[in-house]
Amino acid sequence: MGITGYVLKRLISLAITLLGVSVIVFLLVHLSPGDPIRIMLGEQARPEDVQRLTELYGFDEPLPVQYVRWMAAAVQGDLGDSIRSGTPVIELVAQRLPATIELAVVALILAVVIGIPLGVLAAVTRNSPIDLASMGLALVGVAAPNFWIGLILLSTVASNVGWIPAFGRGPGVVEAFGAGLTEFRWGPLLDAGRHLLLPSLAIGTSIMAIITRMTRSSLLEVLGLDYVRTARAKGVRRAVVTVRHALRNAILPVVTVVGLQFGFLLGGAIVTETVFAWPGIGRLIVDSIAQRDFPVVQGSILMLAVVFVFVNLLVDLSYGLINPRIRYD
Repeated sequence: MGITGYVLKRLISLAITLLGVSVIVFLLVHLSPGDPIRIMLGEQARPEDVQRLTELYGFDEPLPVQYVRWMAAAVQGDLGDSIRSGTPVIELVAQRLPATIELAVVALILAVVIGIPLGVLAAVTRNSPIDLASMGLALVGVAAPNFWIGLILLSTVASNVGWIPAFGRGPGVVEAFGAGLTEFRWGPLLDAGRHLLLPSLAIGTSIMAIITRMTRSSLLEVLGLDYVRTARAKGVRRAVVTVRHALRNAILPVVTVVGLQFGFLLGGAIVTETVFAWPGIGRLIVDSIAQRDFPVVQGSILMLAVVFVFVNLLVDLSYGLINPRIRYD
């Protein structure tokens, strides 16, 4: 088949997945209680005004007709307009999505940078106090909800460490890094990092725990294989055997978990952004649900699904780079 055929096959599969997501989101939003027109106009609104806006937004039509019309426009890049503000949904998403992706990427980097070395350390010191402590921390990380971790960080860290902001977002990381490279101003990047620290730790803790456990179990399995024992018998240093030979083959399941968990980070950011007043798409969704702003909720969740499925496609394509023996047949 080759990589081109594999990509085409995956794109078709992703299109079907996005179609299913759009149907589910549309039905959940429109079947939820609450009339967006009545909420916008207030309980004292005149019936003729409610009827006029209901017809204007097409809410008087059957649900299948509304869905087809919405999807036909979404395919062309038109996600509709906000009921509350009249702003195109695509503009609202474009304003908020970078902040959410920035938060998810930083959280994922922290989870990988901490989780993989911790998992390797636990595997090479199996059944030792270090191993038991690592698995204990991982168990707590998996069990603790993100919003609870966020609240603990706010009450223990942000309230006692003055240089770590409790709420809000600093400058964008990309823009701040660009300013550092071109203008040698690293203050904005430091400010962005200070604002990112607590929310990224809050949503990245559970992912770090999963990566730690997966790295440990996968590496232990590979360390027991014949080629690893042969390398040790030849006198190759233990660190070289672990990192160069064993970890490279054990990392594929971890990469799969990282790709899948990126979607969890986007979803987990919905609650975490509310806790830390982070101006991302998650907070936009929460506010829009409260206001019954159907077009914003539908468009925001659909865009999160698009980001998620394409990240998973990139993860699948990365297998060939990690292990050249993999063929896309």
